[in-house]
Amino acid sequence: MKRLLAPLVHTVIAAAAWGALLPAWALDPPKGKVILTLYGKLGERNRVDTAVFDMAMLEKLPQHSFTTSSPWDALPTKYTGPLLRDILAAAKARGRTVHAQGLNDYRTAIPLDDAYKYPLIVAHHMDDRPIPVRTKGPLFIMYPFDAHAALRSVRYYERSVWQLKSLTVE
Repeated sequence: MKRLLAPLVHTVIAAAAWGALLPAWALDPPKGKVILTLYGKLGERNRVDTAVFDMAMLEKLPQHSFTTSSPWDALPTKYTGPLLRDILAAAKARGRTVHAQGLNDYRTAIPLDDAYKYPLIVAHHMDDRPIPVRTKGPLFIMYPFDAHAALRSVRYYERSVWQLKSLTVE
């Protein structure tokens, strides 16, 4: 019996030792296609230098919705998705600025304070439908323009990023 158990014991010990050498990820690894990558000052990562999210991971975060007017749509539109601050919290981001980049290489800087002062949504649905890439998707950072008069300005319109692909926290 000892001869039969010895190889199993060695395998278990080797697996445990190997596992100790691997990094421990606080964020689950994505199972689907990565649609958002976070770089920079992060306390939690699920890849060596980044935190990556697939749609399922974003949908597991608390979901929020609001309807607002914007310069890009003729009528007020309902946006649904996690709050930007919840995504940043999942990666334990710390810094002062978030640099957002779209698939079309549009880049903008968003003060981290905006994410805590306003309910910025990283929308994956517009009017209860997934956002296709051809119409600003799959992700769109949206401010609640109608909720605060101060947000109805070029300064904040320029901070909204459609076709969002990455965030860099500095």
